[in-house]
Amino acid sequence: MQTLLILNIPPALEEDLIDYLLSRDSVGGFTSYKAMGHSTGKDLTIAEQVSGRRQRLQFEVIMDVDQIESLTSALAAEVGKDITYWQQPISNLGRT
Repeated sequence: MQTLLILNIPPALEEDLIDYLLSRDSVGGFTSYKAMGHSTGKDLTIAEQVSGRRQRLQFEVIMDVDQIESLTSALAAEVGKDITYWQQPISNLGRT
């Protein structure tokens, strides 16, 4: 069964995450784009608290559900901290 793994990271980790994903046999490809994080968390800088947002990057990877744990378990050591991730089931996938 395939799942959509979504990784939300600070921009400083972009190149490290790209290298990490490209090195994994379980990852056939991925999509990335700029995102804005909105939170009331205490980990925000003063500027982020004032603006109500922080710059983030979001990566989407479609992969087998049984490979998720292997990929996410090494994220902090191989890429860095402050990575948020979640997964969503894929009900249909195709290409034309």
